[in-house]
Amino acid sequence: MMPATITPEQARAALDHKGVSIAEFSRKHGLNKNLVSDLLNGRIKGRRGEAHRAAVLLGIKDGVIAQ
Repeated sequence: MMPATITPEQARAALDHKGVSIAEFSRKHGLNKNLVSDLLNGRIKGRRGEAHRAAVLLGIKDGVIAQ
C-alpha cells in the first residue's frame, strides 16, 4: 500500500508546525531552497532529478529516491 501524499499547502504547514524554515529543510537535505519553494508554491511538479527527490522528502509525491 502506498503512503498517503499531502498537498504542497499541507507540506508547508508541516514545516511551520515543526518550526523549520524552507532554507533549513533544504540545507538538511542538500536541496536548492528555490526549488523547494517552487514545489511548495505549485510552480513545479517534481517529476525528475532533484525536484523529484525534494517532492518525495516533503511528502507531496509518492516515489523512490535513488541512491
